[in-house]
Formats: sequence, C-alpha cells, structure tokens
Amino acid sequence: MKKINLAITGCLGRMGKQIIKSAKLDKNFKIVALTESKEINKKINGIKVDLNTELALKKANLIIDFTIPKCTFQILKIASKLKKKVVIGTTGFTKKEEDLIKKFSKKIPILKAGNMSLGINLLMYLTEIASSSLGKNFLSKIFEVHHKYKKDHPSGTALMLGKGIAVGKRKNFYDLVGKKFLNKNKFPYGKKINFNSIRKGKIIGEHEVKFSSGKEIITLNHEAFDRALYSEGALSAAKWLMNKKPGLYSMRDLMNFK
Repeated sequence: MKKINLAITGCLGRMGKQIIKSAKLDKNFKIVALTESKEINKKINGIKVDLNTELALKKANLIIDFTIPKCTFQILKIASKLKKKVVIGTTGFTKKEEDLIKKFSKKIPILKAGNMSLGINLLMYLTEIASSSLGKNFLSKIFEVHHKYKKDHPSGTALMLGKGIAVGKRKNFYDLVGKKFLNKNKFPYGKKINFNSIRKGKIIGEHEVKFSSGKEIITLNHEAFDRALYSEGALSAAKWLMNKKPGLYSMRDLMNFK
C-alpha cells in the first residue's frame, strides 16, 4: 500500500499530539503537514506548524481534524477546493452545522464520528438495539465523564449515544433532547433524554446509557483508559476512507454495522 500523505489539524491539542504519535508508528502514513488556526513559530519532528491554508494542505491526501467547529469549516472549505479527504473527530456542532457538513460531503469523502473508538461505536449499535427492543415503557438517560479541560458538554460521544436512542425509537434526535446537567451527583430520567456531564481530573472518557422502566434498569457503559484508542481509530478511518467516493460516512460504515 502506498503511503498516505497525512495532514493533522489542531496538531498542538491533546488529540493532535496523540495522532502524531500514533501516525509515526504506522508505516501506512507519512505526515506532510501540521496546522493550527493561529500562527505559531514551532516545528514538530522537523515539520513546521503552519496555518490552515491551501498551501499548507496541498501535499496531503487526507486531513484528520480534531479541533473546534469554526476551524473544521475552515478545513472543509480548503479540502473541498483541493479535493482532499477528511476525517472529522471534532465535536460540538449545531444541527445547522451538521447539515452544512452534509453539503461538503457531496464534493469530497468525509468520515465524521463523535468518537473514533471501535468500542464506543459498538456501544452505540447496542444502544440502538436496546432502545428499539425495550419500547415505550422505558425512559433513558446518558451520563459521561471527561477531564477538566474538555469544554463542550454533553460530549460528542454522549450526543452520539443519544442519537442511537433516537434511531432505536425511530424519532428525530433533536426532538428527544432533554435537560443538560453539568457536574451533578444525581440527575433524573425524563420523557426526553437527559444528559449529565462531569468534568474532573485527567479522565479520558467514561460513558453510560441507562434505560429504566421503574421496575428494572439496563445499563450499557464504556470506559477509555488510553487516548491512543481514539487516534488509532482515526487512522483506521483514514485508511478506510482513501478508497471511498464523495459522501458522509461514519465509524459504523467502517465496522460494517447494518
């Protein structure tokens, strides 16, 4: 397999640094560009950190983006013009922004996931099955924990799991979003999906989906102990996306879930 010329945006962030580390260990990749949204006079492994420009990203076959929505759309505009493939791990998009990503995917292949972990994507699949099987008598809620530096809440993964519940119920996710709590010891079930986010310490990620009928509770959960599982998942997504036509893909496509 010919090496994939890889560009990593947000290269100085936690995930950016982890993707650099994982890509260096993977013989399928050659890092050709590292970028940030602000000008920084720095080199990483001999590669100058550039701004998000056409010139910086021109040599790449594929771009991996773990940044913030504003930056992601800078990248998508450039990628669309240069016909580059993009793996998006950025979270916190609004519904309007999600729709805009779909428009970009008509021009270039995009794989977008709120979480690149294979385990989390299996959890989402199981969440869909549980939601569909348990029916109307069960209420649901989602709990997640991340490190104290994570800004968005609920996490992209928690929202992704919420969409899994909505898919199982065959309802629009945005119509099912309930209350969003932050750092609460307890939080209630509701007719809609309630979320509780904890931000503390250096926790990489914990997610829990609970279904309750009032007589019994079913719990599905996942814990991450090493950030490398996300970067390795992103690199797996990048390899998979290389042979794809324009379209919007997810990790479930990669994992061949129906």
